[in-house]
Order: sequence, then structure tokens, then C-alpha cells
Amino acid sequence: MDWHTLINTDRASDIGKQEDPLRQNFVQDADRITFSAPFRRLANKTQVHPLYEHDHLRHRMIHSVEVASVGRTLGMKVGSWLEEQGHLTAGEAPKIAGIVHAACLAHDIGNPPFGHSGEEAMGGWFAEKFDANTGLFADFDPAKQAEFTPLEGNAQGFRIVTRLEMYRNEGGMRLSNAVLGAFTKYPMTASTSAALKAANGGKAPYVGAKKFGGFHSEYDTLKTVAQALGLPEETAPDGSLWWRRHPLVYLVEAADDICYNIVDLEDGYSAGDLSLERVEDLLAPLCRLTNRDQSAYTPYERISYLRARAIGGAIDACLAAFIAHHDAILSGQFSDELIAVSDKNEAFARIKETARERLFTAPRKTRLEIQGRNAIWRVLDGVLPVYDALRQNGWNAEALPSYEAQLVRALGLDLRDVSNPYAAAHGITDFVSGMTDRHAIASAQMISGTA
Repeated sequence: MDWHTLINTDRASDIGKQEDPLRQNFVQDADRITFSAPFRRLANKTQVHPLYEHDHLRHRMIHSVEVASVGRTLGMKVGSWLEEQGHLTAGEAPKIAGIVHAACLAHDIGNPPFGHSGEEAMGGWFAEKFDANTGLFADFDPAKQAEFTPLEGNAQGFRIVTRLEMYRNEGGMRLSNAVLGAFTKYPMTASTSAALKAANGGKAPYVGAKKFGGFHSEYDTLKTVAQALGLPEETAPDGSLWWRRHPLVYLVEAADDICYNIVDLEDGYSAGDLSLERVEDLLAPLCRLTNRDQSAYTPYERISYLRARAIGGAIDACLAAFIAHHDAILSGQFSDELIAVSDKNEAFARIKETARERLFTAPRKTRLEIQGRNAIWRVLDGVLPVYDALRQNGWNAEALPSYEAQLVRALGLDLRDVSNPYAAAHGITDFVSGMTDRHAIASAQMISGTA
């Protein structure tokens, strides 16, 4: 791969439009993401603690802004190093920072309500319907079932930014190629990921194949972006195409890893799940050295200060890891996470173990995840009759029965592109994954008649 091609900020869906040198495309990209409704909804979507009541706990929007901040710093440091090594033209370091910043802002934009438990809930519902093989899901294309079991937030995010938001079906937000490349952690479809795993004993042979980052409906856009950036193209055992990761994906991923690992501890303390001593013990190995007198700090101030210094230390470690593995990253052969190959790996491993034992299984969180799962299933069961009726009447939205038409109006269902079972399944996921936690609960109550 070549860095000058990799930072191509042309827009795949806006060919020929001149880039404004005073407001470059990646800056516009960040603005489009920030002002979008899907980004705004992240303010009421779970990060770790569902339906939070504590004002200091993170939600998805705050997490995304923090990841973007860390990503921008990582991008500037990597960009400066690339300039020093002659990989970039002098003055292009801010471009790397801006591309990573925009991609980080969007990195969770496809997540459903209730976070990863919401993805699992939706995937479980679809799996049950595919097994039943009736109604809308009768004889559903097996190759496309994997797109919904489980729901993949990364692919849903790519769908949002390239199809659904702003210029619907005409490029979506029309983000620049470089930002889309940095955003796409898994440049392949679900069937390709499955084929690669099947040929490798059930395990992903490459870090970019652990999941998938695009649906068949957005495959052509994924291909256009990958080719514009010069990402190495590969052929899976089933004959489908996939691409090696854009090098800046590793910075977006590192910024995400740094933030959620470190700030989960801060939130764990605020929520009462972790003690001050436990958090200090876990963060201390990540921190840059300091001689600041902290004796007058409150416990929360001590943790906040440690969090800030730990993020700084983690950024330095990931920068060193990127530099050490640059050649493998640029050739597309690197297959790991920067944190995992950094000198802070052991410290992060301890944090992840603590999160698994103390945070992700906290009683309140577990109770609310169950509530969230049941709400999502009630909403899915509640809207399914609309799509079953559409299938039965030849996809004519104007001829829906009275109750189904009421559901469309009450819930604001968008049926514009629903003309076959595959499009209907995506219509369902577009609707439910776009919900906030509270909206999912309220809709479930309305549908079940308990509101």
C-alpha cells in the first residue's frame, strides 16, 4: 500500500467535486457525522451501564467523542513520524489526524440499543425466525442469513454512513474514501468472513476477518472505496473478494481500546462497582511518570488524574507499536491489535480481566440487559406483522391492513425501500438498531399495551 493513495479524500459518491482547501473533506466528514441524527441518538445508547441515572457515567456519544480525541492525537503523532520518514509530504500530518478523528466519531454509529447485548438480542431473534422458516423468513437466502445472526454494528454503521443518512441511496453522508477506509475494521461481507473461518478450522485467519464490515447491499460501495484507496484485494475460498485493512484502522481501533478499557474503570468507580484502591492499582502501570502533589485531591479527582495520565501512556505505547510494525501494517500482513503488541499489553490484560469479573456481570447491569433484551424482542415481534403483510400483498405499502397501517404511523416505520424479504429484514434492523435505549423500552410498552 502507498500512503499517498491511502489518504485519498475524494468522495466515492461525489466524483469531480473540488475539495475546499480551507475546509477539507475530512473536516466536513466530521461535521456531517456530528450533526447527524444517528450520532445524536448515541447520547441515549448504552456504553457499559444501561439506562444510566448517574450523570458522570459515559454513554455512546461521550465515548465516541473521547475516542475521537484520542484518535486525533494518535493520528497527529503517527502523521508526524510518517513525515519524518518521508512517507508523507511535509504538512500532511494534520490530514492523518483529521481522517482518524472523523472515523473515530463514527465508529459506534451502527450500534443498536443496549450495546453488545442488544446485538446479541437482535441476532437471537433473527436466528429463531430463520429456523422457523415461515412468513417473511420462509426460504430466506441462506447466504444472507449470516448478516443478521448476529447483527453486526460495524456493518450497520457502514450502511448508515454510505446509504441511509443524508443522501439516501445516493451515497449517504458521502464521506471521503480515506475516512471510510479508516472506519472499516472488517472489509468484507458476512459470507466471506464465514468462508475464511471455515477454511481455517473455525478461526479467523486474519484480524480483519473476525467479523464483517459490510452487507451485500453495500458491497459495491465497499469495493469502490477499497479500490480507490489501493487496499490489497484477496479472494476467499468461496470465490468472494475481500480486502486488507487500511493502516489507519489500527489507530481507530487503538483509540477505542484505550478509551473503553481505561474509562470503564473510572465509570466502575462512579457506579460503585470498583474501589479507589483497585482502580489505582490497575491504572498506575499505564501512567506516565509525574511528580505532581496529589495529596489534596478527592478520591474522584485522583482517579480522573490517573485516567488522564494512563491515556497518555497508552497513546505513547500504541505509537511505538505502530512504528515497530509499520512495514507489516503497510503490506497488509499485520494481524493483531496495537495494544496487544505494545509494552502495556499486560496492564491492559489485567484491566480486561477485572472488567469481565466485576463490571460486565454487575447485578444492576445484568438486570437491565435482560430488560433490554425483552424490550427488543417485543418490538421485533410487534413490527413483524407489518412486513409479513407487505409480503402477502406484493410489497404495496398503500394496501396494508388497518392495524398494520396504524403501527407504521405510530412507530414511524420507513417502508420506502422494502420490496423483497432481504430489504424487509434490513428495514427491520434499520428501525430497531436506530432506537435509543429509552425509545426501545417505550415502544415495547406501547406495542404490548402496557404504556
